[in-house]
Amino acid sequence: MATVKSFEDLEIGTSARKICDDIFRIKQNTELKSDYKLYNQINGSSGSIMDNIAEGFERNGNREFIQFLAVAKASCGETRSQLYRASDREYITKEEFDLLYEKLILLSKQISSFINYLQKSDLKRTKFRG
Repeated sequence: MATVKSFEDLEIGTSARKICDDIFRIKQNTELKSDYKLYNQINGSSGSIMDNIAEGFERNGNREFIQFLAVAKASCGETRSQLYRASDREYITKEEFDLLYEKLILLSKQISSFINYLQKSDLKRTKFRG
């Protein structure tokens, strides 16, 4: 694994940021902008993915980081749920839905893999060093 100095260096952080941008672009280019409640929910849950990755990284302890990654993973599921509603209300096309859905599934799997890596790793971040 390459040296990681900040959450921005993590692939999962970069992927989460792109998903947030995708959600914003959908809002800008569709009638989702008129459905304030749904937009606020999907914007919030997609932002929660990125925010929890960042906050967990900054905690400097693997156990806390794993907890925040679990919340980020749950937010992937929440965002997918809201994506279904955006699709059902015909704010997005099937192609837009499929693309974003696949990105969210991939990110969820990557977060799970990273959690597994941290759980098995002998490396401890600064908070747990003696």
